[in-house]
Amino acid sequence: MFNVGDKIVYPMHGAGTIDAIEEKDILGEKQAYYIIKMPGEVKVMVPTARAEEIGVRNVIDKENAGKVLAILEENETEMSNNWNKRYRDNMEKMKSGDIYEVADVVRNLAFKQKEKGLSTGEKKMLNNAKQILVSELVLAEHASQEDVEKMVDNKIEMSFEEYKVHDDVHVNPSEIGKDVVKKFIPFDGTGTQV
Repeated sequence: MFNVGDKIVYPMHGAGTIDAIEEKDILGEKQAYYIIKMPGEVKVMVPTARAEEIGVRNVIDKENAGKVLAILEENETEMSNNWNKRYRDNMEKMKSGDIYEVADVVRNLAFKQKEKGLSTGEKKMLNNAKQILVSELVLAEHASQEDVEKMVDNKIEMSFEEYKVHDDVHVNPSEIGKDVVKKFIPFDGTGTQV
C-alpha cells in the first residue's frame, strides 16, 4: 500500500509522486485509485487494488541510483542482430519495471545508435527508456531533469569511448609502417616537394 506523497514508479511510464488517493466510479464500478503526478504535469490513475500486480513500486534510493548509473558505465550486453527479437527483448526489459533492466536498454540502444544508427521504432524505444530512467533518477538523486540527463549522457559517452571506440582500433603488427610509406611525400634535396 502506498500513501499520498510517496514517490513511485509505474512501469512503462516512469516515476512520479502520488498526489491523491480517490474513489472513482468508472463503468459502474467504484474503486480506489492512486492519482500519480508524472513528469510534464501528466496525471495517471492506477487502481490501488492492482498497483502491485501492475508493477508499481517505490523509487530507488540514492545508493541504488549509484548502482544504476554504474550500469551505464559498463560495456553493452549482447543483443540479437535480428531487429524483431532485439525489440521484443528490450520491450520485455522495459515492461519488467526493473530500473537496472531499463538502464541496460538505454546503454545498449545508445551504443547501437552511435555505431550504426537505429530504426524509427528503436529510436522511440530509446527515448522512452531514457525518459523512464531519467524520471526515476531525478527523484532518487533529488536533482533536476537537465542535470540527470547530462549525467546519463556523459556516462554513456564515457563508456562508449572506453569500450567501443578503442575496440575498433585493431592494429595488425605486419601493417605497422605501411601507412607511413603511403603518406610519404618526396622532396628533392632543397626541401621542395617533387
